[in-house]
Amino acid sequence: MRVISKSRLREFWERTERGDAEGPLRAWHTRVSSRTVVWHSWGDVKSEIGSASLVGRCVVFNVGGNKYRLVTRILDASQKVLILKVMTHGEYDDDRWKIECGCFEPSSQSKPTKRMGSQKRKGR
Repeated sequence: MRVISKSRLREFWERTERGDAEGPLRAWHTRVSSRTVVWHSWGDVKSEIGSASLVGRCVVFNVGGNKYRLVTRILDASQKVLILKVMTHGEYDDDRWKIECGCFEPSSQSKPTKRMGSQKRKGR
């Protein structure tokens, strides 16, 4: 998978009060950006990282022993993971991120599916 963009992770851990997030976020990035990681469905993600949650069109990862949340959008057709937001557990519980990240905005697909991303694949 190609992670876009690591700079959002870096910006988060460089904040003085969140310096302890660097190790877990780097570990997540290394794991997900590995050439061996290929996700074509929600089941692929869940089997690889059991603590991931599907929230609308977003995939949320628990990072740093459940201390931080990483909100992403996974585009399975292009094998990209878009980092939308990194936050503390408290910020996550506030729920404003769902609007900011567009997790429940309608996608271009006519029917909801268990596929990730909003792009249709040709031949399906």
